[in-house]
Amino acid sequence: MIAGALAAFARAVSGATVHWTQPLEGVRQRVYFGNHGSHLDFILIWASIPPHLRASTRPIAGADYWGGGPLRRYVACNVFQAILVERSAGPTTPERATQAIERIAEAMGDANSIIVFPEGTRSLNGELLPFKSGLYHLCRMKPHLELVPVYLANLSRILPKGELVPVPLRGRVVFGAPIRFDANEAKDAFLTRARNALVSLRHQ
Repeated sequence: MIAGALAAFARAVSGATVHWTQPLEGVRQRVYFGNHGSHLDFILIWASIPPHLRASTRPIAGADYWGGGPLRRYVACNVFQAILVERSAGPTTPERATQAIERIAEAMGDANSIIVFPEGTRSLNGELLPFKSGLYHLCRMKPHLELVPVYLANLSRILPKGELVPVPLRGRVVFGAPIRFDANEAKDAFLTRARNALVSLRHQ
């Protein structure tokens, strides 16, 4: 009930329309990966996913923000079943990065899908940042995952970084055609392909 109310609030303040370039087929483990511009992002993607898929879809969220108080932690962990990950202020060591990916893979199990933002942080100007390597390493652990790009338009303007009150603008959520991991593809090539799949939705 709380999740539904928050989802309705996110849709209302964003005025978001949802567009599917290709419908999802069946129930399977997926990674919905999007551009990151505001704290409304994962709620809006979750709200836009077909209702029968929401219960098994868990957002990946930064522990520094969503674990930063009892209310936010409750919403993230108890309402949305988020998987909280630690984000380092400085360079991330390979060991910490591996531990984070292993934690996500374990929390997904054999049934849960996730919502993730491969940029790793919010863009301040709406431009898509380079993808970090976590998506690649997760797919190496779980090569069967279906990857669904989700482009969010105007969210960084509706709730800019550092602001608490949303600005009423019209947003857009665009779901692209799923892509698959190729074990023979180099890391940089895979990340470029995934990023291009997201960029291509900008004008859909």
